Amino acid sequence: MRVNKKLEIGGHILTAQDVNDVVEHGAKVDLSPDALKRVADCHAFLQTFSKGKLIYGINTGFGPMAQYKINDSDLIQLQYNLIRSHCSGTGSYLPPKVVRSVLLARLNSLMQGYSGVHPELVHLLATLINKEVYPCIFEHGGVGASGDLVQLAHVALTLIGEGKVWYEDEVQETADVFARLDIQPIRIHLREGIAVLNGTSTMTGIGLLNILDTRALINWSVTLSSIINEIVEAFDDHFSQTLNQLKPHAGQQLIAAAMRRITSGSALIKKRNDILYQSSHIDKQSILIEKVQEYYSLRCVPQILGPILDTLTTAESVVVSELNSVNDNPIISPEENDVFHGGNFHGDYVALEMDKLRIAVTKLAMLSERQLNYLLNDKLNQKLSPFLNLGVLGLNYGMQGMQFTATSTTAECQTLATPMYIHSIPNNNDNQDVVSMGTNSALLTRRVIDNAFQILSIHAIAIAQAIDNLQCADRLSPIARDVYTQIRTHCPVFKTDETRYESIQAMNGYLRLANLTFI
Repeated sequence: MRVNKKLEIGGHILTAQDVNDVVEHGAKVDLSPDALKRVADCHAFLQTFSKGKLIYGINTGFGPMAQYKINDSDLIQLQYNLIRSHCSGTGSYLPPKVVRSVLLARLNSLMQGYSGVHPELVHLLATLINKEVYPCIFEHGGVGASGDLVQLAHVALTLIGEGKVWYEDEVQETADVFARLDIQPIRIHLREGIAVLNGTSTMTGIGLLNILDTRALINWSVTLSSIINEIVEAFDDHFSQTLNQLKPHAGQQLIAAAMRRITSGSALIKKRNDILYQSSHIDKQSILIEKVQEYYSLRCVPQILGPILDTLTTAESVVVSELNSVNDNPIISPEENDVFHGGNFHGDYVALEMDKLRIAVTKLAMLSERQLNYLLNDKLNQKLSPFLNLGVLGLNYGMQGMQFTATSTTAECQTLATPMYIHSIPNNNDNQDVVSMGTNSALLTRRVIDNAFQILSIHAIAIAQAIDNLQCADRLSPIARDVYTQIRTHCPVFKTDETRYESIQAMNGYLRLANLTFI
């Protein structure tokens, strides 16, 4: 759904919801007049301050080449050389919506007014966002330390009117699109090349989308986990407030509360006092027919999803801080009449959070796969048809094929969960001797998130099949009944054997777009 609003950049701290409005709902951006003045003032200060001084990246080479002074006649060409030489990415292009997030992150950083860029640059970045013109950025190339150098070089290449862009769902020549839309490339004034390249905006832009998608995954996981507890007629005490408040982790409390809300009004969830604590329900048999406790994948949902939610909360705080940071080098400070050289371009904050988030989402996928296995294995659940086969056993196969996909995809997540943060490899003549690999980490996390949506899509289909197998839809809680109805809208009940990949794709699309807000 498109939103008719404009987000002012530079006027306030951006949030993850702001990013969602721009990236997912097409909100336009506007530039704060006060922030624009800071940008212009900073640029004017740097023009004056830099005269007669050696300042990295303005009249020196870059990286280990900084020992070479650049002639005044070559200063503009220096910036163009940096941009073009670092356009060396490989692999697939980042999807347009990811690039939109990257552009927003870079614009917000430069609008802080500490980068010394000409206002032309921020105006053009805003224009690209508003006209939905997206630089073609390759996945591979950046090591995430001196900024996302390679990926952001491809952004800078677009800004100078070169290379290729996504426009109207096609890859086109930048020059052709700019001419058609009457967009003027920027001119290099002083340091517009290095100011774009030296930053963490690629990993940050990807990381913000990862955070938004992970929140959707957690909402779906707690929803499906609650419904499966209804299906098996579990006792309610494992998500009770009394039990969970005694382990005072914020995430656990929120997940348990969400489960209570989702199952409210269910005619299937049982109270232990009504059955196992009543002598009339207990016979003299040594083996109890009534299950005393459920498997961990059903009973320990607050304790499993809780830390995943807490990990997300921390990641959001850190990555949003990065979004609102000044993360290039050097930093220009008119207030202190100085230029500060340092390492704000280093991506360790984002890299570490993306690694943690990727591990957390992998655990979420593992929980979903185990719940799916429980539903499909009649020897475990002792109440459902094998593989939720609603046809003829032996002749038909139910969800047997889909389970292979879920298991295989979960295994891939487990492999991809290996941290990137500790895989620093020195490069750049050992100038960059400790690097973050933050963009790699963010991209791997995105891959795991995509995998998790696929696994939960199969899980959701299994939930609906189980409900039809037991014919218990009318006994579900109101929330569960509504979710079941929506699932069936995208994947009708099936008894015979047909291809299922389109059903999984349709369910994947629904899970991504549905706006569940239980946590």
